[in-house]
Amino acid sequence: MSDTLYIQTDMNVEVEHPNVHLQDVAKLTGSDSKIVNQCRVLPVVNLKPGKPGRYVVSIIDIIRDIQQKNPNLEVTHIGEPAFIITYEAEKHGHGLFSWIKTGFVCLVSFFGTAFSIMTFNTDVDINKLFSQIYEQMMGKEAPGFSILEITYSLGIGLGVLFFFNHFGSKKLTQDPTPMQVQMRVYEDDVNNTIIEDISREEGQPCGHK
Repeated sequence: MSDTLYIQTDMNVEVEHPNVHLQDVAKLTGSDSKIVNQCRVLPVVNLKPGKPGRYVVSIIDIIRDIQQKNPNLEVTHIGEPAFIITYEAEKHGHGLFSWIKTGFVCLVSFFGTAFSIMTFNTDVDINKLFSQIYEQMMGKEAPGFSILEITYSLGIGLGVLFFFNHFGSKKLTQDPTPMQVQMRVYEDDVNNTIIEDISREEGQPCGHK
C-alpha cells in the first residue's frame, strides 16, 4: 500500500521572506510523518528580496516536484488548482501612523455618511413631508420639531446598527456582518482576477522556482 500525502492550500497566502517553502503556503498531513516532514521544507519559489508583489503558483508544479522525489507517494490536494503568494516586506510596528490612518478613515466615513443622509433628506424635502404628515394627523401646523423628527433620527441610528450587526467589539448575532461578506466577495474576486490574468499572459512565469 502506497503512502498518501494530503496538501491543503488557501487561495492567497502572505509571506514575509523571499525563500518560500511548502510549509509556508500549505498544510500537510499524511500516513508517513517522515515524508511529511521532508515535503514541508520543499522549496516552492525563490523571490527577489525587497521586491514585494503577488505571484501565482500552480499546484501541479508542486505535486510534480514531490513525486519526482517520492515516485510511489500518492498526493491528494485540497483547494484551488492555483494559488497566490503575496510577498510583503517584514512588517514593523508603526503605532502612530496606524492610529492616524484609522482616525482619517473614521472621519471620512462619519462625515461622508452624514453628508449622504443630509443630501437625501434635502432631495426628498423630508422637512416638508413631516410637516404635511403632522398637519394631516394632528389637524394643526407642525411646531417645527416634532415626534416625527425624533423617531426618524433614532431610526436611522438603530437601522445602521442592526444592518451592520456590529457595535464596537460586540456583535448582535453570530452571523457575519454585511461588510465582512462584501469584503470576502471582493477578496475572492480580486484573487480570481489575478490568477486568470496571469494565466492568460503568454510566457509569464507563475512564480515557481
